[in-house]
This record gives sequence, C-alpha cells and structure tokens, in this order.
Amino acid sequence: MSHFTPGAATLGGLLLGIASSLLFVANGRILGISGIVGQIPLTTGSDRSWRLVFLLGLLTGGLVLLGFDRSMLAFASEQTVPTAVAAGVLVGVGTRLGNGCTSGHGLCGIARLSRRSIVATLVFMATGALTVFVVRHVLHLGGGVS
Repeated sequence: MSHFTPGAATLGGLLLGIASSLLFVANGRILGISGIVGQIPLTTGSDRSWRLVFLLGLLTGGLVLLGFDRSMLAFASEQTVPTAVAAGVLVGVGTRLGNGCTSGHGLCGIARLSRRSIVATLVFMATGALTVFVVRHVLHLGGGVS
C-alpha cells in the first residue's frame, strides 16, 4: 500500500463525522451526498439553498487543499476517460438502486444502526471488491498483478 496515510485518513474521518453530525443536528438531514446533490434540480427556496451551499463547500474544500498541498488530493487514475465515465455512470445507477450512497448508508446509516444501511454497505463494499478483482485479475485491466 503505497498510499497509506493514517494521519490524513484520521483527519478526514473526523471531519466527515463532524460534518455529518452538524448537518443532522442543525438541519435534521442525513449527510448522503447523492441525495443532497441529486435533489438540487427538484427543490426550491431554502431547501435548494442549503444543498447548493453544501455542494459549493465540497468543491471549495478541494480547491483550498490544492493551495496547501497538491499531493493530499487523490492520485491520478490509471484508467482512461471512457472507463472513468462508465464507472461514474455505474456508480450513479448503483446509488439509485441502493437508495443512497456510501456517505448516507456507510457513514450515517451505520451510525444510526440502520439494518437497511448495514446491508446496503456490505453489498456495495463486496460488489466493489469483486469488481476490482474481476477487472484486475480476470480481465487484466488497470494495472493489477496477474
């Protein structure tokens, strides 16, 4: 694991926990990014405003990080742009099928001991692991060890 960074991972986990707790306490909402962003076109007024501010905060955080230490951002993918687009579409479809994403189910749902979220998280983690295995070791794509 050449990108093992326990300090950054711990800080990131703390920030996610604080952000999800603050959103729940202040707004009564679960921090599920796919639901927050996906509902922007369907909402109006203050319900749309907080969602836009949240999205702006996500984007601004990455830009601020660029100014401090570019190496802290995710490393470049070894995949092609069409593969990345296809992966993004599949993640979007999976998010709709699972009625939520890793932030909603994995962070907030498990913290609330939601059975549905625990099962959903187990399913998408197992699916992700299986996908990586098949792509790298069966199809021999993406730089996996043969």
